[in-house]
Amino acid sequence: MRLLFILFSIIFYSAAYGQCKTYRLTSKGDTLNCTEASGLKRGKWKMEIPPIRGERGYVEEGVFVNDKKEGTWRRFNLMGDPMAIENYKWGLKNGICTYLTIQGIEREESWRAIDPSKPYDTIDVQDINNPNLYEKVIVKTTGASLRHGTWKIYDPYTGQRLRTESWILDVLQDPNTKKETPADMNSGLPNTSAPKSKSDTATKKVIPKEVLEFQKKNKGKKIVDGKTGG
Repeated sequence: MRLLFILFSIIFYSAAYGQCKTYRLTSKGDTLNCTEASGLKRGKWKMEIPPIRGERGYVEEGVFVNDKKEGTWRRFNLMGDPMAIENYKWGLKNGICTYLTIQGIEREESWRAIDPSKPYDTIDVQDINNPNLYEKVIVKTTGASLRHGTWKIYDPYTGQRLRTESWILDVLQDPNTKKETPADMNSGLPNTSAPKSKSDTATKKVIPKEVLEFQKKNKGKKIVDGKTGG
């Protein structure tokens, strides 16, 4: 019976991890840091970056798909305090990315990843003067993320919002001047479809659990040491 159990275990682990050239197991038996024979990273990863050349070390964790970051990635300092919560698509920043210091939230960024597998990508652009009006814009693939959406910068000590920036396809918008229109952005690119409107739906802001835990941990504290995020 013992021999059968050993043989079964060997077969199970060979099937489960046979595609991983290197990997490590957690105390719960979960696979981490899988590198395929081809050298590509996949699955859950947790990496510790040591301090170097005056830069503070950190730990980051998330998922690789075909050697590219995908979904939510979290970064912590070596003491375990949260530094960043980033979202990725195709290995590029996509969506809301939040950065923190020991004192509190420093900024929230909004990014849009451009599909690197296509020569052009189509993006819905919101009119900054009319939140219910959207227009399609075709952009040429650059293999990078574009600043796109609302950026919020805070005083981490007080939590007060210092300023808000509105970005459209990496162009900072000035509400006091004529903004670059989707038609201008599409100049020289394939024709776009007609503008479309979307109903105004109420959205509830979801605060990541790391931020809530961080705020609870440091509530009422006056911390004077340096930043750990950004």
